[in-house]
Amino acid sequence: MFSRRLMILAAVAASLALAACNKGGGGPTGPAEGDMSMGNPAAKVKVVEYASASCPHCARFNNDIFPAFKAKYIDTGKAYYTFKEYLTPPENVAAAGFLVARCAGKDKYFTVLDAIYHAQTEMFQTGDFRGVLLRIAESAGLTEAQFNACLNDDKAMNALNDRVDRAVKQDKVTGTPTFFFNGKKIAEGEVTEAQLDQAFADASK
Repeated sequence: MFSRRLMILAAVAASLALAACNKGGGGPTGPAEGDMSMGNPAAKVKVVEYASASCPHCARFNNDIFPAFKAKYIDTGKAYYTFKEYLTPPENVAAAGFLVARCAGKDKYFTVLDAIYHAQTEMFQTGDFRGVLLRIAESAGLTEAQFNACLNDDKAMNALNDRVDRAVKQDKVTGTPTFFFNGKKIAEGEVTEAQLDQAFADASK
């Protein structure tokens, strides 16, 4: 079982969605404090994705669409990609996934997150969330003791809650995945490679 502390803090973050309002200007164009990014910071096109580690739509995007997008735009230096964390049900699973990815180290963050997305179906089918996450953590070099300490890190969980709070109150994000290109929201939910190609072309003008 996940720690009671983790479940309580994740529940607090999830409740922030109730405080969302409809006011606000443009969307995010890059990383804020604590966000993870990849690619060329000087690229003309800034891509921001809000996603949750427990969101099936996010997993499908990561597994089926993102590899080609990354190869075409991020790896070539044409786009700067920022991943922003969000919590969707079960929030404690999403929070645990993000905490483990961060504990593995910044250089392994996206590798661990990718492993979590690929194992998401297994987690939901078996219900063994802790066991699967522990296996992924160990494959990234963490011990079980480090894994347990990671899930009980109040400072890290509070920082995650702050990032989710910013997503809701500042960027008005209400679901995942949500995509912004140069601050313009282009999709929420399932997205196709063709949609992303068009969004990139429009942002490049």
